[in-house]
Amino acid sequence: MLDLAEVAGLGQLAGRIQRHTLTRGAWVDHLPGWITGSEVVLDTLLSDVDWRAERREMYEREVDVPRLLRWYGRGERLPHAILADARDRLSAHYAAELGEPFVTAGMCLYRDGRDSVAWHGDTLGRGARADTMVAIVSFGSPRALMLRPRGGGSSLRFPLGHGDLIVMGGSCQRTWEHAIPKTARAVGPRVSVQFRPINVA
Repeated sequence: MLDLAEVAGLGQLAGRIQRHTLTRGAWVDHLPGWITGSEVVLDTLLSDVDWRAERREMYEREVDVPRLLRWYGRGERLPHAILADARDRLSAHYAAELGEPFVTAGMCLYRDGRDSVAWHGDTLGRGARADTMVAIVSFGSPRALMLRPRGGGSSLRFPLGHGDLIVMGGSCQRTWEHAIPKTARAVGPRVSVQFRPINVA
């Protein structure tokens, strides 16, 4: 449902976020509509972020990455104040489990249904060998985030947009994979903001 609140705000985490226990030490927390006024945030992200198109080597040739990207490192000012508040709130909520704060923010702009990200885990850096967390807040038209066990198996589907939150934790990056598949449906833009601890990508 479209989020038409005129001012962005954060909802509660404790008592509202729902944990889904997966296999092999992985879990996912999910909270729809955590950020209210998400369309206001989306407008800022679409207009103020210096989005970058990238090309990557794939299947022995260089191809366009099917989405636009922006990475915010430690201490870099985020484009909307609610994002810094969200990062701090998540750091506080998960402090006992994570043991460190979220410090970086990767952003992806899925312009329409042709933009996507293939099956993968965030296994650059410490995520390849240790449990960690990646917290994702989504703005704009919902797109399906799919999860499946690494090596194959039944998948889970989480439609994410309009201020929805999902947190992948435990061994999730090593033992499960996630993707945003292409869709033939007419969909508007969606921005994904991924908060990570240092040295996780």
